[in-house]
Amino acid sequence: MLLYTKLAAPKVPKRRSRAGCSFCKEKKKKCDEKRPRCARCAEKDLRCTYETVRPRQRRKRESSQSGLVRNYQEFGDPDLNYDQWQDVTAENISESDCLSPIDAKFDAISPMNFSTTSDSILSPIDANSTIFDYGIDDDEGHSSYLARRNSSISVISQARSLQPDLAMIAPCPVGSPTLEFVLPSFSEFSDRPNRRALVDHFCNVLSHLIVFREESGNPFQQLVLPLAHRSLPIMNAIYALASAHMEYRGVETAEKSLHFHNRAIQGLARLIEQEGNVDKVELLAAIMLLVYYEVLVQRGRSSIVDGHLKGALTIMSSSQEESSPASLFLERAFRFYDVITALSLGSAPLSTAPAAGCLIPFPPLDAPVTSPMSNVDTLLGMATTLWPIMHRLSNLLSLKADMDKATQDNQASKSAVLRMEFETTSQSIETALTQWEPCLPPHVVAEHGVLKCSTGVDIPELLQLQSILHNALAYRHSAFVYLYRTIYGYPARREVVQKHAHSALVHCVETVTHRGPMGALLWPLFVAACEAVSAEDRALAQRAFVGIDQRQGMTNIGQAWKIIQEVWTRLDDMKDDSSGVKDTGMWRKVSAEMGVNIVFG
Repeated sequence: MLLYTKLAAPKVPKRRSRAGCSFCKEKKKKCDEKRPRCARCAEKDLRCTYETVRPRQRRKRESSQSGLVRNYQEFGDPDLNYDQWQDVTAENISESDCLSPIDAKFDAISPMNFSTTSDSILSPIDANSTIFDYGIDDDEGHSSYLARRNSSISVISQARSLQPDLAMIAPCPVGSPTLEFVLPSFSEFSDRPNRRALVDHFCNVLSHLIVFREESGNPFQQLVLPLAHRSLPIMNAIYALASAHMEYRGVETAEKSLHFHNRAIQGLARLIEQEGNVDKVELLAAIMLLVYYEVLVQRGRSSIVDGHLKGALTIMSSSQEESSPASLFLERAFRFYDVITALSLGSAPLSTAPAAGCLIPFPPLDAPVTSPMSNVDTLLGMATTLWPIMHRLSNLLSLKADMDKATQDNQASKSAVLRMEFETTSQSIETALTQWEPCLPPHVVAEHGVLKCSTGVDIPELLQLQSILHNALAYRHSAFVYLYRTIYGYPARREVVQKHAHSALVHCVETVTHRGPMGALLWPLFVAACEAVSAEDRALAQRAFVGIDQRQGMTNIGQAWKIIQEVWTRLDDMKDDSSGVKDTGMWRKVSAEMGVNIVFG
């Protein structure tokens, strides 16, 4: 019987010589690295030469668990080097540092059209702004431990030189969302006052502009902001988004949005390199905020948003993790932008169309089941059941282009198959749009377009519900305009086009009038306004644009209005029987001439 086991001595690890002489390396022999001649060269009386030792190159992991990095790079610039992302300081930031890991350089670098020859815009610190010396380089070293304190003191928002409408979106500013705040407010996120002001702007202004319901809390504060506390890429993306919005509204910021965007992109690239060790929700949250940033800033490059969406959908399709409220919310946001981007750029959506009836409204956390807003989605409003139809509609232009190309190439059989698919799909979409009606909350009925409670009980959210209803109806009528004008090629002055364009503009104005959520209103407003011919419809379009610009304060709204005005000018210069009136892509040509690619999100 074996009474004991003798432990073997540990093996001495083999050490390969990297600084050996040229002869030993050529013969693949171990070199003792003695100078001026090693023992082997001295024994053979050879000349002993040493080459400069090059630093080790870390080998990229080819993980079979997740093809995240390979898929993300596949959608981007093939010449892009992921090793370029290194920490930068205020002295060495340049435009080349601001590349996306899924795209190449962009043309513009500021939402306010600053001159690229100015050195100040390339610095994260604005020379004209008040500069604070905090004695630290960044918030990367801040402690993860937070002291929680109870306090009854309300949080006072930073003063903003914004429009009164924008400043009063949240009449009662909220404190730090998931953490019991300590004074000063939002100090758990940063030691710098200007960065705490950016978090405050994100919570008290921006997060309210892009959701439809928040009776139990704002989803961005509930689900995204807590991730930022442990994730620098998300935190920097929030800083970038808030700073860009304030810059566009004319508010001076101590650190430019470009600096934060640069750091967010760097952090995102480092997260992607971790592959299997990275939290997919953290990745999706960072990319989603960068999508909002690009849509807000509108650099004139469509491929940036498209590249972000491709990367996000790759992550969602490869993820095996169990769904969480944060992942479900982010997935809904990505699918919304997938359709909006396809409709804006004339490309095919990247995701597959959801089946009819499979989408249900996504509520905020802890929302009461009996809430009057129960049939309202946080991002889609009352258009949740309309969205599968919108998804199929967004694919028609790409299908039409494929059909026309097959016809030009004399591919008769392929052309016939695509034509059958095109006609069948477009007719089914038209039928679905005709039959679609918004799903109203319980005990709420619509009489001549006005919502009322069937039980006679006062509903405080009735005006907000009225605005959300008009938003959904604007989408329906603008979808008709898009179908008849862009897909079928009807002339702009055709009666059915003008009928739906007028109805869409009326609903857009009603949405603005009732002062409800307007985060998703730009696409239906733009599509209908492009076809406005009468003075009445153009006045409606102008009124809606003024209202949404005062409320939202986004770059794409102002750019869309410039395109609309140029389209109207060209329509007025044409005769009714001219070919230009029948041009279904006039606004796209105007946009291309202006060097602008707008995502109407």
